[in-house]
Amino acid sequence: MTMTASPRVEIIAVGSELLTPNYQDTNSLELTRRLNSIGLTVSFKSIVGDESKTLARCLLDASARADLIFIMGGLGPTRDDNTRETLAEVFHLDLEVREDVLKDIRLRFQRRGVRMPEVNLRQARVPKGADVLTNRHGTAPGLWLNLEGRDFILLPGPPREIIPMFESEVMPRLRRRRRGFQRRRVLKIAGLTESGVEDKIKDLYPNEPGLSLTILASPGQIELHLTSLSPDSAEAAESRLDRLSGQFEARLGEHIFSCLGEELEETVGRLLRRREATLAVAESCTGGLLGHRITDVPGSSAYFLEGVQAYSNSAKISRLNVPTEIIETRGAVSPETAEYMARGVMDISGADFGLSITGIAGPDGGSPEKPVGLVYTALACWKGTRVEENRFPGGRKIVKRRASQQALDMLRRHLLHRPDPPDASAGKK
Repeated sequence: MTMTASPRVEIIAVGSELLTPNYQDTNSLELTRRLNSIGLTVSFKSIVGDESKTLARCLLDASARADLIFIMGGLGPTRDDNTRETLAEVFHLDLEVREDVLKDIRLRFQRRGVRMPEVNLRQARVPKGADVLTNRHGTAPGLWLNLEGRDFILLPGPPREIIPMFESEVMPRLRRRRRGFQRRRVLKIAGLTESGVEDKIKDLYPNEPGLSLTILASPGQIELHLTSLSPDSAEAAESRLDRLSGQFEARLGEHIFSCLGEELEETVGRLLRRREATLAVAESCTGGLLGHRITDVPGSSAYFLEGVQAYSNSAKISRLNVPTEIIETRGAVSPETAEYMARGVMDISGADFGLSITGIAGPDGGSPEKPVGLVYTALACWKGTRVEENRFPGGRKIVKRRASQQALDMLRRHLLHRPDPPDASAGKK
């Protein structure tokens, strides 16, 4: 099998509500995933409102740059559903009522014991020459047209309609055009900045056809998105991906915490479970975020014992046995307080590990000596306690996220290098 030229693919989401802060276009993510599975890559995505002139401009732009154009939404019966009519106007097509389509719509209403409203007649109007895509979950049929050498696929907007239609009506046609077999992998990295990752891997960027790399950054985490496309088989694509991934794994080492899409809390949970070790956490500025992330993992009750949100100074003193003089002389945000918090929660819970966070998340509360973003994370076990000072940029939510990420990564790296046996807990002080 030879690799055919890749068609340029565009997805257009139609709906004025998608241009507000209240709704998101999730359909395009599902379509993209399915297209990628048969070697098709999306080059453009657009969101456009219901207004006909704007939609017409968008359709013209898409026809000038893409070969395969998916249009989602605007096929309903109401006046603001203009996709069919606008497409017909742009490409000078006649609309005709298809009796077979109208019959299907009437039958759908009859099965519900309801008479079809006349407004639904609009949904039976089909551009001449279009193939009708059956909608088994709604009244809006999909449409497939080849216009000026471009394929336009019109799909309904509701997820419960578009996904089944795409699977049953669209994918069989697309598979006949399969360009190859694509596989993806995400390597997740902690403890390095985006520029730090780039500096380490800059000579490893793939330059052979069918292999690609994208770097994405989020608070406390960098992701390498690897893509492999083979004209021959899924196994060949996977083999090429293994080779590419192996180069990055060898270069980045323990900075990579997942090659399988796991979140950091999942990786830590797996390491704790493997060692039959237990964990308790004490949080100040993160206010329970660390405990929430840990317990978001199914089965975390096997290793997570307790979480203490010691937000006030009095809670740190009474619940975690932080000495009053430490709070008064060193402050609630200090390495000493973080150490006592980690040891305190380990002692009161009986866990093998205690993990603590204390800091200034902002936007207020900082000073020249202790600015916003200053966070101390501490890890305690029977052998002792380690404290790290961190200076996190960003707003309150980002600082909290980075702090929880750093604490989890401290524990992960400890478990990788010093897997203290759980029976050593008898030696705790």
